[in-house]
Amino acid sequence: MTPPARRAPRFTREELEAARDRLVPDVAAPGLDVLFCGINPGLMSAATGHHFARPGNRFWPALHASGFTPRLLRPDEERELPAYGLGITNVVARATARADEIGDEEFREGGRLLRRKVARLRPRWLAVVGVTAYRTAFGDRSARVGPQDVTIGSTRVWVLPNPSGLNAHWTPAALAEEFARLRAAVRED
Repeated sequence: MTPPARRAPRFTREELEAARDRLVPDVAAPGLDVLFCGINPGLMSAATGHHFARPGNRFWPALHASGFTPRLLRPDEERELPAYGLGITNVVARATARADEIGDEEFREGGRLLRRKVARLRPRWLAVVGVTAYRTAFGDRSARVGPQDVTIGSTRVWVLPNPSGLNAHWTPAALAEEFARLRAAVRED
């Protein structure tokens, strides 16, 4: 049974700004099928304490439409993900209003910390959502959306498009299709 839809929480500008630099806890466990990795939490995610919480972010719909989850989850249901073999982390842990507030060195340091986290948790796949963030964090200027040649230990790496509603280059259908390509690769492994 699908739980009733909830309205997105409303915050004042002051409340959102107060969430700046907060951390959103990872949803992770050892041995997941896929550890999804966002760029960094937005202010709405930091204010709610849940990943991809901004209304208009297409992560949760793409996750469901691609078959990773049997129903559309809300951000506040993120703790259900490990039961599906999934988790969420970020390249940079601190919350900002926009990803362009993060400098290259902070992305590179986030990439170093992410590699250590992946080596410890050993997911089958690391799926980074955002090719530009991936290029900077991993020092791979030629990376494209899709599977990468690099591995972290035995963990394979896939780059997904940024699911932000601001990324108009990727329609919801195309985004779900790319998530489904990753899901097919996970099943083939």
